[in-house]
Order: sequence, then structure tokens, then C-alpha cells
Amino acid sequence: MDLSNKSLNRIKKIIPRRLFKFFQPAYHYLLSALSAFLYAFPSERLIVIGVTGTTGKTTSVYLIAKTLEAAGFKTGFTSTAMFNDGEREWLNDKKMTMVGRFFTQKMLSRMVRNGCRFAIVETTSEGVRQFRHRFINYDLLVFTGLYPEHIESHGGFENYKAAKGRLFAHLQRCKAKFVDEKKTVHKDASGLRKTELQKIKKTIIANLNDEHAGYFLDFWAEEKFAYLNPHEPFVSIPPKVKVIKFEDVQVSAAGTSFKVEGRRMTLQLLGGFNAANAMNAILVGFSQGIDFDTLKKGLENISGVAGRLERISEGQPYTVIVDYAFEPKAVAKLYEAVKVIPHKKIIHVLGSTGGGRDVSRRPVLGGLAGRNSQLVIVTNEDPYDEDPEVIIGQVAAGAELAGKKLNQDLFRIPDRREAIAQALSSASQGDVVLITGKGSEQAICAADGEMIPWDDRAVVRGMLSNK
Repeated sequence: MDLSNKSLNRIKKIIPRRLFKFFQPAYHYLLSALSAFLYAFPSERLIVIGVTGTTGKTTSVYLIAKTLEAAGFKTGFTSTAMFNDGEREWLNDKKMTMVGRFFTQKMLSRMVRNGCRFAIVETTSEGVRQFRHRFINYDLLVFTGLYPEHIESHGGFENYKAAKGRLFAHLQRCKAKFVDEKKTVHKDASGLRKTELQKIKKTIIANLNDEHAGYFLDFWAEEKFAYLNPHEPFVSIPPKVKVIKFEDVQVSAAGTSFKVEGRRMTLQLLGGFNAANAMNAILVGFSQGIDFDTLKKGLENISGVAGRLERISEGQPYTVIVDYAFEPKAVAKLYEAVKVIPHKKIIHVLGSTGGGRDVSRRPVLGGLAGRNSQLVIVTNEDPYDEDPEVIIGQVAAGAELAGKKLNQDLFRIPDRREAIAQALSSASQGDVVLITGKGSEQAICAADGEMIPWDDRAVVRGMLSNK
């Protein structure tokens, strides 16, 4: 139980809503400024990479970090799935991507203390809206792709897109940094000293296969990179953008391979979309002068990312995959990835995260599961202050419209543990069990700010081990 969350929720209920909304921006801005001041502006002593978008952020953060490490540079990061301070790596237990209340600045400070050269910050639209980016001196910004998410929270897609845009506008306000050959930032660089150092160019990297790439590439930067698969739809190439092409994406149950400028890269990661995630790491590497062979070795050694198409194997005769996907496009991509695995039937356990927001996607998620799975089990998933049964009913309604019959090939099981147990007991040799919506998250968010300790992967492993 997180008492601080509960206390904050009680305060929010006491303060009139209009008054709270009026003072909220100033409150967030002051907290952001104070945290940076207290930790002595640690981002000034690191090369900071911001990764943003709707999809692929967390995987891209991890791939970028591991390729930089393969090149010999100690790297820390904060992401939806994991934290790394340069010495230790652990699961994100905050149920938040860009954590406020001093946490992000504290992490950056620890990275400096631990000798990191690079820091990667997964940067969200909610974080930008709460000014958590304002006192971070970014050097590179990576745009992975954009589609509707948190639309009700932002008041529409254009507002959501504009929030991301404010991060890119912020890049021009960030001060220049100078590094030596070991990528150590020198704050005292001046005069002749600058001639001995390398300036880190403020850089934007974008996915040209996304229709919104042009918007983000239009923002100021000293250097711009983009990647595209020429066999997929892509936007026109803006002037003065260095473009790297990838193609011939091949997927199998063993992983994903593709060509970059004619050279083959083979990942252990399932899903063709991971080619684009890997391109983010490759372009970050190129921008920092890292050669292709080093990047290739680093990427090909990565066996997986926590809670992202993560296979859970305890010797059972069927496949179990835990994945974070909770948005319709992400779930559709997940099905594309899973269908390359030889299987008899697919059993899908899902809900709809985020009580009180993004209501419209609930029946859509149910419909996707209904059309693509042979057995659908709808369960509880981060209801916050909303009635879980209402959310479950809306997801199940979408599955019924797709042809599923309640209590035959569609089940409503509010208890998530029971839902997972039902899925595993229904699986036979050669089946695939999908458990989506939470990935490696470490808690279920319930009413009044309560955080119930939870890990889908641990629950599954425990059940399979007991079997």
C-alpha cells in the first residue's frame, strides 16, 4: 500500500476541482525546478537522450542503452519497464514512466555519481504536461511513432501531439555540452579548451514510416536523422535530414532480421516492429560515431526486454507470453508477432488499463481478442477509482460482437489470478497463452491510490512451477 498516493488522493478530493486545476501547472513547475536545483542539475554532466512516442519507447530505451554499453559507455536509463543507475538495474515499481516528486533528477544524479556517460529518459506527454522535462538538458530526442492514446486525458489527439511537440521545442533551450574522447562532459569548456573537445550536437531522430514524423523533424536541431522502410508507407523526406534505410524484414518464432543499408542484422526479439525499435538504437549510435559492427554485436546479444513479448518457460508444453500492450494498435501488432509461432489455439487474458480514461478503446480491445483468439478471458487491470466490473463488461461486449459466446469461449473473471489460472488450465500442447496489459509492472492500481503488489510474470511462473 502506497500511503503517499492515498494521502495525495485525499487532498485532491478536499480541494475544489477548479481550484486544484488552476494551481496544478505552477505546482508541477515549481517541483520540477526545485528537484533539479536540489540535485545540482545533474543532466548538465551527462549526454541525455529523450525517447518519446506512443509505441516502442521502452524497448527502444533498452536497445539504445545496451548498444551504448556494448560500445564501452556506461549508461543509465529510466523507462516504463526498468530503471538503471549505471550500477544496478531493477524493475520499475512506480507504476509511472516519467516519475516526478524528485525521482527523475535523483536518478540522473546517481548516474553522474556512478560514472555514466549517457542517460536515457523515456519521456511521456503526461511528463511534459507536468514540466518534468523542463530542467533536463537533453541532447538527442528520438521519436518512435504516434497514434491516439490518453486522448481523454489530453482533450484530443492534437493536444496529445502538441504535448510531445513541447519536448522538441525544449531542445533549442538546452545548453551546449562538450565532451572528450571518452564522452565525459566538461562543464568548464571555454576558449582554447573547446578546441580540444567535441561538441555534442543537439539531434532529432525520427521514424519516417510514421505519418507524424514531419511535424517533429520541423523543430530546430543541429543535426537530424531519420530511418525508413522504403517498402512501407512513409512521409516525404524533409531537407537536411540524414536518412538510413532498412528493409527485407523477416520474422520467425526465433526472432527478427532485417537489412540496414544492405547489411543483415538478426535480433533475438520476436516481432517485425522491433526492426524499427532497433533502428532507433542504430541511429543514436551513428550520431555518436559508433561503428555498425559494434552496434550489430550489441543488438544481437539482447535476448529480451522485460514484459515485452516475454516468454515464460517452466517446461510446460505450450507457449506463455506476457506483454505490456494495452492499446488497440499495439495489440494488433502483438497478434501479428504471435501468429508466426506454430500453434493450435490462442488463449488471451486481457482487460483495459486506466479506469476513468480511454473508455472508447475497451470494446475495440475486446473485438481484437474475439477475432484473433480462440478463447478470451477478460479480467481486472488497473481500475483506479472506476468499477472493475464496468470495465470488464465493456471489453467483453466487444468480444461478443466479434462472435464470442459468454461462458463458452468468453469468460469474465474479475480476479486476475483466477483469470490467469483459468487460461493455463485451458491450454494444451502447442497452444499460445497471451497475458497482456501489464507486462513487467509491479502493481495493480486500485481505488483511492492503493497499489496492490503484482507481477504477471511471477504469478505465471509460480503457477507453472506448482504444476
